[in-house]
Amino acid sequence: MKSLLKLIRLEMRKNKINLLRAVLITDVAILLLMILIAFTGIDEASDFNTYADIFEGVHIFVKVIFMIFGSVLISKLVIDEYKNNTVTVLFMYPIPRKKLIAAKLLIVSLFILITIFVSNVLISAALVGFNHYIKEAITGEVTLKLITSQVTMSALDAVYSAGIGLIPLFFGLRKKSVPATIVSAVLIASILSSDFGNFRLGNQVGVSLFLGLVGVAVAYLSIRNIEYQDVA
Repeated sequence: MKSLLKLIRLEMRKNKINLLRAVLITDVAILLLMILIAFTGIDEASDFNTYADIFEGVHIFVKVIFMIFGSVLISKLVIDEYKNNTVTVLFMYPIPRKKLIAAKLLIVSLFILITIFVSNVLISAALVGFNHYIKEAITGEVTLKLITSQVTMSALDAVYSAGIGLIPLFFGLRKKSVPATIVSAVLIASILSSDFGNFRLGNQVGVSLFLGLVGVAVAYLSIRNIEYQDVA
């Protein structure tokens, strides 16, 4: 475990991964968009009238955006290595190939998990504060039950998305293509977040759990026989 954590740190240093600024900018953009929709009356037909509606809107935006962010990370950490054939140099290191790729995929999953959970909590809290101190436009009260359910939902959403975010790896590796990786993530996120007559696929626990497990399976199958694969 210690060696894996060390590999993660080395991988982040090697690729100069510092996404904090990008995540903060993204969170601010989502917050401003939600304020624009819910508090300015720009969309008179807006369904964002209650805290439950607002929180669901935040969940959707956060999940879609950071799943796409995850596909960009997969492209940078894995697909580019295969596309540019630098993976052959990487595999010359006296470290098991499985550990090298597992470290990369862990970075992606942890990024998706942490950013989705933290962003959901921070943006939702900011909207509650905005409604309380600046302009009251959201009806209802923030109860302990509501807070508990939203935190639980955010945590589950983050865990499922951490697995689902690995599915684009399958499409990217097949063609060693960055566009295929990102486009597949966009399609998956769009389908999960689309509203089909008050029915949203991403809200179904069974669907999210199944897709999360599919993502884990994709990661496992990608590294299962990597020690014996010809990467040229």
